[in-house]
Amino acid sequence: MKAEITKPPVAKTEMLIRKPVADVFEAFVDPAITTRFWFTKSSGRLEAGREVRWDWEMYGASTSVLAKIVEPGKRIVIEWDGYSGRTTVEWTFSSREDETTYVVVTESGWTGDGDKLVEYVAESTQGFTWTLAGLKAFLEHGVELNLVADKNPDGHVAGWRRA
Repeated sequence: MKAEITKPPVAKTEMLIRKPVADVFEAFVDPAITTRFWFTKSSGRLEAGREVRWDWEMYGASTSVLAKIVEPGKRIVIEWDGYSGRTTVEWTFSSREDETTYVVVTESGWTGDGDKLVEYVAESTQGFTWTLAGLKAFLEHGVELNLVADKNPDGHVAGWRRA
């Protein structure tokens, strides 16, 4: 039986972080923080209209990131080199009354056949789940879990552009 994809796929993951929204938002725009739980190197801070480079040195991979929208404490939208070309990633941050933050990450815009699209959604969802879990451990407990690096200790990630 062959499944048919009838609408463009979107990867989505979300998590509650027990820190104020300003802290959680800053963790994604300030590479001095982001490098503690996600990528290893960045050419600069995320600012609307600015292009930066992110590196995952353990994988020899990098991506060019264009920050399209940066709304402090609310939303970040970027374009980057996804598995099949440029895709869009969006983070939304919801401040809660108990000084916690609910983060939702989505990625969309891949091209390819049905099998490839399913693969891209699965890989992206998994990757952003590791990223949010690493962020949670770091911000809530000060622990660097190295989840992104340890996901594949042999250093190969299919579809990533080599640095």
